[in-house]
Amino acid sequence: MGSGCKKSFLDVNTNPNSLPTATPNYVMTNAMNVTAANMLNPNETGQYWSGQWTQSNGYILSTTYFSYIYTNGDFNYWDGYYDNLEDYQYVIDNADANKMSALKGPAKVMKAMLFQQLVDLYGDIPFSDALKGVGSLAPKFDNQKTVYEGLITLLDDAIKDIKANPFTTATAAADITLKGNNTKWVRFANSLKLRILMHQSRIAGRDAYIIPEINKIVTEGSGFIVGEDVGINPGYAPNAGQLNPIYDRWGYDATGAKRALNNYPRLTKFFVDMLKSTNDTFRLKRLGYALGGESGSNPGKSVNAELASNYAGIPFGVSSGFLPSAASAPGPSIIVKGRYNDNFIILTATEIQFDLAEAKQRYGAAVNLTGTAQSYYNEGINQSFRLLGADQSKAAELQNSGINNVDFAASTDKLAAIATQKWIAEANFQGLEAWTEYRKSNLPVTPQTPQVTSTDRPLRVYVPNTESASNGANVPTGIDALKTRIFWDVD
Repeated sequence: MGSGCKKSFLDVNTNPNSLPTATPNYVMTNAMNVTAANMLNPNETGQYWSGQWTQSNGYILSTTYFSYIYTNGDFNYWDGYYDNLEDYQYVIDNADANKMSALKGPAKVMKAMLFQQLVDLYGDIPFSDALKGVGSLAPKFDNQKTVYEGLITLLDDAIKDIKANPFTTATAAADITLKGNNTKWVRFANSLKLRILMHQSRIAGRDAYIIPEINKIVTEGSGFIVGEDVGINPGYAPNAGQLNPIYDRWGYDATGAKRALNNYPRLTKFFVDMLKSTNDTFRLKRLGYALGGESGSNPGKSVNAELASNYAGIPFGVSSGFLPSAASAPGPSIIVKGRYNDNFIILTATEIQFDLAEAKQRYGAAVNLTGTAQSYYNEGINQSFRLLGADQSKAAELQNSGINNVDFAASTDKLAAIATQKWIAEANFQGLEAWTEYRKSNLPVTPQTPQVTSTDRPLRVYVPNTESASNGANVPTGIDALKTRIFWDVD
């Protein structure tokens, strides 16, 4: 596999197979930092293709994003992910010998998350034959459903390792994700298991697999992440190359100067209008800035009055008529001048609450979850308000508003309400997951880009030409990124 990511901040090894003296704690710290950097681009793609973000017309329209014209030369997240996976595999293989066994379980959790995202992007991928170095230079591709099942087993193994190996001072210092907290790592693993299972919930006949696996999580007893999110933070600092990646891309540089790309992403008209139509201005004002953007003298606040009328989106994929000042930029939930050291969020508590709501709504008493679909749903909205920094006391107004797909009791299709609110809750933070859920549920029904005349939407990206060049005999053929679905995408 290639090495397509840049590792500068905390870089301690480029190729662990050729540096056997690198200690697992340093490799683990760097690997987590690289994971955050690698997730930035697929999350951006997901924000567009899930219908939450588009681009302003201060730039030439991107045909890859908004005309769906792309090939295996585009969207190469593959090389960076597999390079990152090699680091986690190095930790797994060398932790015991270096008396750092506490890192083995967390490395397996991170490994499972990256493989899950690779499946969601590419479908069939090398899994059982991957990460073997010179032992397998041309790894076979595994069936994507088989990979998903293998990830559940991998996470079960991770939980066993985490419980058996408490963090020490040295290993806790290496953990820039959950700070050496074994219980939180188990909850993270359980939450990833739930995500993987619920991605498959619309596959006919899959209940017989999903329900027992959910009940295994409940029986394990540690629960899921709650009240806080899983985030990576190596100690982001106001220095070039050491800023939070989101802040560095769309916010400001180390001197506080606004990045040119601050003018690029904008909320879509569909997204803004949906929030306005449901009186959800509480979250809208955290998801985006009012027209004119962030105030230079009052960080986190808009230049113009934060009134609903001052928030506007751009129709997805339009090529003219909307300069940066004409629409709302991503807001203070992710970009505030001077706030360069926020965690890079990789999994949110709000996502998991909506997964629990869907599980309870679909499977009822068959799953041993103690809450109701409505209680999990309402908690998902509560956690969304917390994550965004919105006034949490206002969440109840939405939950009792009588509005379809907002108020659970008033919603005519409970699963549609869950999918819609989950889509909103993932905005700004989890673009790839938002796109995955959008492909899975087809909700909400977002407008097509005017750049194409068909109803086709991106269903995946292509395995990159770097892999075809080195492992062409194993790369699947006959893939059409606008026609060939990932296995959990039934319609």
